[in-house]
This record gives sequence, C-alpha cells and structure tokens, in this order.
Amino acid sequence: MLDDPPRPIVPLAIAAPLSTAAGLLLVTAYPAVAWWPMAFPAVAMALIALAGRRVWSAALVGFLFGAAFFSVNLLFTARYLGPIPWIALSALEALLTAVFAVPIALAYRWMPRIVPGRLGRLVLLPALVAGLWTLREQIVGSWPYGGFPWGRIGVSQVTGPFAEVASWVGMSGLSFLVVLFCAMAIEYVRRTRARRVLPAVPAAALLAALLVLPQFPTGEAGTIRVGAVQGNGPAGYFDPRGPNAVLNAQLAASAPLFGEEMDVLLWPEGGVDSDPTAYPATAATLNQLSRRVDAPLLVAAVTERGSQLYNSALLWTAEGGPQQTYDKRHPVPFGEYVPDRAFWEPLAPDLIGLIGREYTPGTASPVFDLEGVGIGVAICFDVIYDDVVWDGAAQGAEVFMFQTNNADFRGTDENLQQLAFARMRAIETGRAVVNLSTVGTSQVIAPDGATLDELPVDVAGHMLTDVPLRTGLTPAVVIGPAVKIILGWGSIAGLAAAGVLLGLRRRTKKTPAPEGTGV
Repeated sequence: MLDDPPRPIVPLAIAAPLSTAAGLLLVTAYPAVAWWPMAFPAVAMALIALAGRRVWSAALVGFLFGAAFFSVNLLFTARYLGPIPWIALSALEALLTAVFAVPIALAYRWMPRIVPGRLGRLVLLPALVAGLWTLREQIVGSWPYGGFPWGRIGVSQVTGPFAEVASWVGMSGLSFLVVLFCAMAIEYVRRTRARRVLPAVPAAALLAALLVLPQFPTGEAGTIRVGAVQGNGPAGYFDPRGPNAVLNAQLAASAPLFGEEMDVLLWPEGGVDSDPTAYPATAATLNQLSRRVDAPLLVAAVTERGSQLYNSALLWTAEGGPQQTYDKRHPVPFGEYVPDRAFWEPLAPDLIGLIGREYTPGTASPVFDLEGVGIGVAICFDVIYDDVVWDGAAQGAEVFMFQTNNADFRGTDENLQQLAFARMRAIETGRAVVNLSTVGTSQVIAPDGATLDELPVDVAGHMLTDVPLRTGLTPAVVIGPAVKIILGWGSIAGLAAAGVLLGLRRRTKKTPAPEGTGV
C-alpha cells in the first residue's frame, strides 16, 4: 500500500558490512591515494545500506560507516600522543555520523509516502538526503569545541573534474551535489525497471552541470614575488632541540635567498621558536634577516600578551618590528589548548598533562596590507574552516599565504590531506595560495588549483615564485554562508515538514466519518 513504509533495500546482515566497506572505500578518495571517483560508489553504498532502515538499525549502520572511515582517515592523530586521541576522535565522529544517519533513514521512509511520484522519488528525496548528509558535515565541523571539518566529501574532489564547481557553491555545496547525484542514481535504478530515458534526465543534467561548469573567473591584478622557506628543523612537539634550533634551521635555509629580489619572505608556523615581541635578541635576528633580503617578513611565533598566549602570524619589517598581527582563530582542542581541563584531566592525567599550552583564539582580521597588496593569512588548521578564508577574501585578500607546522605528523598523510584543503581554497576563492610547512609538503598553488612551485617533504629548501594576484569575489565567498544555512537547516525543516504531513495523513485516516453523511 502507498502508506506502508518502504522496506530496506538490503537486509541488516548485508547493510552492516556494506556500510563498513563504504567507509573504507571512501578513504581512498582522499590523499595520499586520492582516487577521487571512489567517493561516488562509497556514498552510494552508504545510502543503500541506510535506505528504508528503522532508527536503531540506521544508527548502527551509520556508526559502522563513520568508524571505518574516520579511524583510517584520522590515523595521523595517533602520531605523537598515541592511540587515545585517535580512538577518542574517531569514536566521536562515528557517533555523530550514527546520529545523523537516522534523519537520512527517516527521509527514505517518509518522503516517498508524502510525494510518491517521480518528482518526489527522483528529485525531492535525493535532495533531502543530500541536504541531511551536508548538515552532518557542518555539525561535525562546528561541534564540539569548534568541531573538526575533516573528511568533507567536497575536498575529495579536489583533483577531479568537479572541483571548479566549488567556486560557485563552496565545499559544502560541492558535497551536496556529489551526494545528490549518488542519491538520484540510486532512485533511478530502484524505481525505473525499464530503464527509460526520461527518469534519468535529473541525474544526467546534474552530472553535465558538474562537468561543464567552469571555475568562476576572478580579475588579474599583477603578481607578487614570494620567497618561501621550509627549514625542516626540529619543530615537532616532542622533538629534541636546543634554544632557537628551529629559528636557526629557517635562517640556514633562507641564506640562498640573500641578494634575490622579492616582495615578501614567508616562513611557516612555528618557524620562530621564541617570542620576537618579548625577546630583543630574536627581534634583532628578524630585523637583520629583513635587511638581508631587503623585504618584509611574514613569520609565525607564539606570542604572549598579558596572561594569554596566541599562535600568531606577524608581518615584520626591519624598521618597525611587527607591523600587523593575526592570531590563529581556531586553536586545536587537546592540541593547542585543553577545553574543560578540570573535567578531562582526571580521566587521562598523563596525556592531558603533556599539553601545557593554552592558546587563546584570535579575533583580528585575517588580511595583512603589504604595501597596498592584500595578503590573506591562515595558520595550520585554520585552513579547514570556511570562515577564516571567506573573511580573508571578502576583506581584500588578493593572494593567500597559509603557514603550517606538520612536524608532529611526520610519516603520515596529514600534510597531503591539509594540502588538499589549501588547493580547494585556491579554486573556491579564485586566489593563488602559498602553503608553507616547516617540514613539508609546501607548494605554491595557482588560482585554478595547478601547482606552480613545490618543495618535497622532509627536506630543507626554499621557493622564489612570482605568484599571481586576483581581485573580485566568487559566488562561493559571497553566498557560501547562505548556501550552508539553506542546505543544512533547510533539510531539517524539510524532514520535519514531511513528518508532520505524514502524521496528519495518519490522523485523517483514523478519524471515522460523521454519522448521517451517507447518501
């Protein structure tokens, strides 16, 4: 009957391993493997395992998918603090995935009964499912403690032919469109036994749009010559080192640039291992370096103001020291500070005790004015948060310079995954990006995502690159926040509306007709 809930596509005994396999397959879409097409069968498998499920079996299937994906994708988090952070973070992400698998399963049960025709099954249902998937990415990326937006479907497409669409709708919008296509394809196969052409039009039109939509153009505004130095010093949290060992490594790797013409010399996060605003000797060293290269420096260091510590980017000149400062907006919980330390420390005192730093989130604009050129800045994991990059572009950035320190993750693919975010930010904003690490991988990325210059991992070296400048805002920057709200909370509103309508239909059927109304 029409009002009977749809049955699951596959029984739970098949759905459970299918969902686990989907999570593992999705990992291959991200660096280091970077098989971007694998995102499509992985998403489709996850949705097939969920379709028609009841609440608890949906939560189980969602948990298995999340556990399989995040336990591998986030394995790098075990590199320096051991398995406990890795297990805790993976388990949290898997639990959140389980919670948000339930609304997707409800959409599959409710929507076909509210709008049973082709429009409902081939368009509205897939759109609701894709919106709820995107909502999960947004929640995971913002909660708890600021969230951790790692592993977004949109990022997996950075090396594929659909990446340019991100300049129109942002990474969340691209995630939505990929999941939408997968959900449309599933419904076409399920509902069209004769495989007619007309029902395939929505999915085919979406695929064509993904393929042919070009990157939104931004305006050329000249070039800036950037020297960028990867010192490969002992910059890890537990690396044995003497005083200013990282600073000295950066200085040594910068020496070949002496006498070269440049507009700015860029150093990575953690490249200065003593506060130049507090230590005159460190300030004098930077002053001398600025004079040797005859250019301002864009360096990073831990700075102290009063009782508060900041992870800071500093635009430094020989004449006046730090001219402008940006403080990292998104310090990493349980890495750069411990939220609710009084609660967590008794649970893992040895582990929490290792984290002595307590960085304060910054509030400054992420744009430096370098003699009239807007330089957008972001520090390490700042790059995975939309607000920092979008604010930078909106406030006049003509190029982005991302400073990071991957030394704590040597030997893992974390640096490549973070680099994928940097590449997607270039495409999304139509701006070139200089992504510089203490230990690599460092690259100069063109506004279209192409690699202009690079340094391999775990070597000391430098780049001297003429980096293009761009003006004008992409739709992703202008409407990106609205897209996220519409896709995320709009999908919840759509699911709630479907539930209310279904409830009203049930009440109407249960209410007997008044006496005396017969003919």
